[in-house]
Amino acid sequence: MAQILVVDDEIGIRELLSEILRDEGHDVKLAENAAAARAAREQSRPDLVLLDIWMPDTDGITLLKEWGAQGLLTMPVLMMSGHGTIDTAVEATRIGAADFLEKPIGMQKLMAAIDHALERAPKPGAGDLSLAAFPRSAQLKDLRKRIEQMAGRRRTLLLRASSASIAELAARTLHAQGSAWLDLAHHSEPLSLEALDDAAGGLLWCEELAQLSRMQQKSLLFALDRLEKYNLHMVMATGHDTGFLARNGWDETAVRRLFEVWLGLPALSDLRDEIPDIAAHLLVQLAEAKAAPLRRFSSAALNALRQHGWDGGYRELKSVVKSLALAALDEEIGDEDVGRLLFPDGKPNDGLSGLPPEIMSLPLREAREIFERIYFEHHLRQESGNMTRLAEKTGLERTHLYRKLKDLGLRGGKSEE
Repeated sequence: MAQILVVDDEIGIRELLSEILRDEGHDVKLAENAAAARAAREQSRPDLVLLDIWMPDTDGITLLKEWGAQGLLTMPVLMMSGHGTIDTAVEATRIGAADFLEKPIGMQKLMAAIDHALERAPKPGAGDLSLAAFPRSAQLKDLRKRIEQMAGRRRTLLLRASSASIAELAARTLHAQGSAWLDLAHHSEPLSLEALDDAAGGLLWCEELAQLSRMQQKSLLFALDRLEKYNLHMVMATGHDTGFLARNGWDETAVRRLFEVWLGLPALSDLRDEIPDIAAHLLVQLAEAKAAPLRRFSSAALNALRQHGWDGGYRELKSVVKSLALAALDEEIGDEDVGRLLFPDGKPNDGLSGLPPEIMSLPLREAREIFERIYFEHHLRQESGNMTRLAEKTGLERTHLYRKLKDLGLRGGKSEE
């Protein structure tokens, strides 16, 4: 018996499907729109979802994309539509749908599709976030647009990024749910045509070019010449320049080819405002994958994570979140839990990283002015001088914002997105 969520705005179809599925022994939950589906998805954690495409609030394709971006497609989803086209079906399966059913759906076809999807359902495993999971972050939203724009014209993308960056999170943006993800650094055998065929339609990934062995370098170049044939994308990252790689075993011609087009990435520590949201998403994924108990962060815990230096970047954050989820004794993870993990010597970060050390000895008015200047300089950089987004981020009205920047001797930039 499986737990099945039926999402359809037509009450007659919901009741009919519910009756059929219950007669077959399944536990059925119903949702009349995307909002109800989100709530039901969170509460019941279904084994399978029957999702209508045309709904009044949010269409099924958009909801499917949303779940995929948030790493919540841990169950098979069967799309349903009475007005579907081939393009719609292809789009749905590309995003991660297990199948596409055209209404009216015959009982035999419905049960066969459900049985097939449940049999092929992946075993629980940690979901993978992409930049699409953070539409409210202007910086991550812009980065996602750049990545997708570049990938639309090229099958390769080089990310110039240190180990403290968000390289994997950025690379996952181009990885279609359900398709292959082949980490070249973990591929110990020479890459073969069979391996590329198995990965067809997926993504080849390398977190640091400098760490690849000679054999793995040859595998990367072997795949590079066959990306088009196997409908593959390749995303590579490195914190080094061409000279360093050439001095450490890479062929100079190959390196110049890889560095033909590249994109710089911010360090995780430069995304402090996004860290709580990223950490919360990772925590949900662990629970979805049954890799850790259901937990939540307190506000103080999220603030402690925001203040950490994150020299290990996204990889370190993933490890910390998983460690906290497994070690916490209560459902809520507090700042004490974060402190014990990140500062085992009992010397937590005082939260003043980046501030002049003498600030605590200054009168309040002078200290506040120094802090405000650092605060606005940070957000001006984050928003590339965009005054519209700066006003939204700081919560100030435009007139007040201009006056504040003028008082601090700072200059804003463009006023429109």
